[in-house]
Amino acid sequence: MSSITVHQLKELRQLTGAGMLDCRHALEQADGNIERAAELIRRQAAAEAAKRAARITGQGQVGSYIHHDAKVGALVEVNCETDFVARTEDFRTLVRYVAEQVAATSSDELETETSLLAQPWIRDPSRTIGDLVNETSARTGENVRVRRFARFRISDA
Repeated sequence: MSSITVHQLKELRQLTGAGMLDCRHALEQADGNIERAAELIRRQAAAEAAKRAARITGQGQVGSYIHHDAKVGALVEVNCETDFVARTEDFRTLVRYVAEQVAATSSDELETETSLLAQPWIRDPSRTIGDLVNETSARTGENVRVRRFARFRISDA
């Protein structure tokens, strides 16, 4: 087993947003390989999110995004369990990223929540929107869910 450095911990934490102890355990299991450790953390986040899935998500935020050309826009509703989490910067960032993703993806590819969650994230195609939701859920300890979304486009006619 390799020795885990502070630099590795910091890099994995920035990459995943996971806690220091979770990062250390993942790096130990992955023998210091940051990519494998990040995948372990993502799997753990998905498993934890699945356990929370039955919990009621009665709070959240509606977010919007208008593309720079002002011809494409998106509205999204992302829910969580408490208003405390809904007001955090971490949650607001997730809402913004989901809105950007909806605006950037063609309507044909966005028929259901499941299809949105399976989309590769436009900022980092190695991760999906589902990964972002699961990571936010793991960091907050709450069930986080994309509830509704809509994409709008103004035609050039």
